[in-house]
Amino acid sequence: QVQLVESGGGIVQAGGSLSLSCTARGHMFASYTLGWFRQAPGKEREFVAAIDWTGGRYFADSVKGRFTISRHNPSHTEYLQMNNLKPEDTAVYYCAAGGGGLHTIVDTVEFWGQGTQVTVSS
Repeated sequence: QVQLVESGGGIVQAGGSLSLSCTARGHMFASYTLGWFRQAPGKEREFVAAIDWTGGRYFADSVKGRFTISRHNPSHTEYLQMNNLKPEDTAVYYCAAGGGGLHTIVDTVEFWGQGTQVTVSS
């Protein structure tokens, strides 16, 4: 079965940067939309960013202008570059993949990564 393996989490001071990666193991359709979600303690999982097969991107308002998402299809990898991090960005970040489009990935996720902790200190 398809597995999404994440890496790159860690601890960073506010204003710093961090990059996450997510690599798919097993068959992954090149046309799948890829994305990132996060879940802070005591809160529900929320959408962060998505990228479709055309390179189109969509970001949550909370991270727009600070985060960027990219993908490298030959290695079946997606990335989340996080800049100007804030304490409120602290969460477990999950990569995801699904057959829907940019604005429907929230409802059409088929595969989830295992999660990686991002902690931003003030």
